Amino acid sequence: MAKQPRAEQGIGNVKRDPVISMVQTERTQGHPTRRQLFLDLGDKIGRPVVTFFTSFRYPVEMRDDDVEIVEGLLRTLDLSQGVAVMINSPGGSGLAAERMINLLRSYSGTGEYWAIVPGKAKSAATMVCLGASKILMGPASELGPVDPQIVVRGKFISVHHIIDSYHRLFRGAVRAKGNLEPYLQQLSNYSASEISHLETERDLASDMAIRCLHTGMLSTLSSQQIKECMQVFLLPEHTKAHGRPIYAEEAVNCGLNIEINDHSSEAWQLVYELYIRSSEFVSHNAAKAIETADGAFYMPASSEGED
Repeated sequence: MAKQPRAEQGIGNVKRDPVISMVQTERTQGHPTRRQLFLDLGDKIGRPVVTFFTSFRYPVEMRDDDVEIVEGLLRTLDLSQGVAVMINSPGGSGLAAERMINLLRSYSGTGEYWAIVPGKAKSAATMVCLGASKILMGPASELGPVDPQIVVRGKFISVHHIIDSYHRLFRGAVRAKGNLEPYLQQLSNYSASEISHLETERDLASDMAIRCLHTGMLSTLSSQQIKECMQVFLLPEHTKAHGRPIYAEEAVNCGLNIEINDHSSEAWQLVYELYIRSSEFVSHNAAKAIETADGAFYMPASSEGED
């Protein structure tokens, strides 16, 4: 009888997966290709790592059910020394972000968590970072504004800008002398009740950001002081565009506890490789991935946009 190929038989007493399985896993960037990186990075920073990646290519977002998935994975970890969440996402629900913050703090044995931003953590993903006790960033890492957006005629529009334009028109109409028709025509496109609702959404986002900072890394400041120093995150006038990057240096100037890592450090090399492998998987094989060293959840790319 012919002997098994050496690679599939294993070397010595070490059992190995069949080569064809290994190649397939590597080609699709399956979870086993990242497991050792989770373990090595956790050893390096002194706490286990959970990754939360949502695609910038497919229309997916952070949602409430993601919190339940993260909780299921956290329950399998030793969190006595704390936890770190590596997050790369364009954002999603602000309320889901607030629940994620509470979950991570509640399960962590230290009552706090670290956020690792290797690439882009925007909008609600930035909110999760603001709830951390420390944010680890690299030279090119990006945070972003947390002001809410809504879709208008297929485009994301800042809620703040809609509210501001309504009030500008209303003030113009009140002050105008003579022909009011141009103002009235434009104001007819707005609903006062909808504007009131949008104002609540805007204030809610600001309140969540301020509150999570007041109970976290900026606990020594008052709510008003936090609001003043966090203007670049709260008001779009500063960044001019919701997707515009807020880099580490600017975040430090806001008073946030940012650890800026040199790209050549051993820890950041592990972060970078885990980021690239996870991004490759999310870009081509899944729309969302939440992983630890021993567990993983994926949303297939084919289900993007489904409720």
